[in-house]
Amino acid sequence: MTATTIAHEYARAWLGGDVEKALSLVADDIVGQTPGGEIRGRDAFRRLLEPFATILISSELIDVVGDDHHAAAVYAVETPFAKVFHGMEYLTVEDGLITHAITVFDRLPAFQARAAQPS
Repeated sequence: MTATTIAHEYARAWLGGDVEKALSLVADDIVGQTPGGEIRGRDAFRRLLEPFATILISSELIDVVGDDHHAAAVYAVETPFAKVFHGMEYLTVEDGLITHAITVFDRLPAFQARAAQPS
């Protein structure tokens, strides 16, 4: 399968709350670069993905573009603390598994939601 196909399956899985399916497409030694820093290994990746994927109110996979080895998935999600988050993951795929992920998302909605909460 191409990186584009794997990225599509991966994004659909976690956006739909199916963390196990998403993680089945991730290499044991994945390296992730996230707004919170670098993570290494599938267990660390689970600790990042699971809490977020399981609180989503709604999600939309906007697009997946790529080639045989790299793909970018662009999405929008609604969470209990912010109406709309836009994000993107740039994924590297080797031997049918995601080995590297760069995750970028618009953090402004979270900051605005936090600022709007009473002290």
